[in-house]
Amino acid sequence: MHTIGMHELTAVVEEQIDGFVVHIRDERKRSVHTVAAYQADIRGLFGFVHSAQSAADLTLIDLRSWLADLQQRGQARSTIARKAAAARAFTSWARKRGIIEQDPALRLLSPSVPKTLPSILSPDQAAHAITSIVDHDPVIQARNIAIMELLYATGIRVSELCGLDITDVDHRRNVVRVLGKGNKERVVPFGIPAAGAVDDWITVRSQIAADQLALFVGVRGARIDPRAVRTLVNRATFIATGQQLSPHALRHSAATHVLEGGADMRVVQELLGHSSMSTTQRYTHVSVDRLRNTFRLAHPRAEGTSDDE
Repeated sequence: MHTIGMHELTAVVEEQIDGFVVHIRDERKRSVHTVAAYQADIRGLFGFVHSAQSAADLTLIDLRSWLADLQQRGQARSTIARKAAAARAFTSWARKRGIIEQDPALRLLSPSVPKTLPSILSPDQAAHAITSIVDHDPVIQARNIAIMELLYATGIRVSELCGLDITDVDHRRNVVRVLGKGNKERVVPFGIPAAGAVDDWITVRSQIAADQLALFVGVRGARIDPRAVRTLVNRATFIATGQQLSPHALRHSAATHVLEGGADMRVVQELLGHSSMSTTQRYTHVSVDRLRNTFRLAHPRAEGTSDDE
């Protein structure tokens, strides 16, 4: 019988998990969050399969039973899909290391996750979110406006924004050097509103900054925490839209608005730091939907037409 969380892993399993973590962190260059999630997933797998004393003991039935148990316990499809991906990555690693002879996860299926279109703001809503920012401390207000302007202008991730140093901003060319996933560096341009907001923030930054390198700092002067940025975006977008949207909504919005402005897909892929074009292509669906809605409202013969005509 399987039980969760009560089984102590063997020394061999612990060693294999450690080796797998080193692989995905140092060789695959996966993010800190992905590494932590995959590590927890594989520990959970072995915690479920009591009989497994090593990766070599795992079977396809074990993996299927694990995923079925997760489903019965009400885990989200996206969570189960990620755990299945972690299992496939682990057994593939074990196969390449010679720990197992055949990969039991080759025939492992995971639940399909519905592809939902990302939430986005209209240009007016994005502007409203930025202009709604008010703080009793003018230094914090300047910082918050600069954060919102830069997120929307560049479409960079929260982790990328929090990792920026002052020296990463080129004020002459209005570009910022960003260190993205997999330690890949890219240069992203930004416009005049963001440039002015960043300049205003840097002018007053020294009043609270203890960290001499970080572009954005928290109220105590250390490099700003991503949670503080998420809270800021949640509040600003709620004022503008009535919904608490995540910083990724600004990233989605930036990508969509750039595409709608006529930018080439490859350019947007480079700006966002996507390794795969398929990720960038999600934004074309948003643009097409918005175009269809605009047509329906604006074109005199939009109503009453059909695909057969």
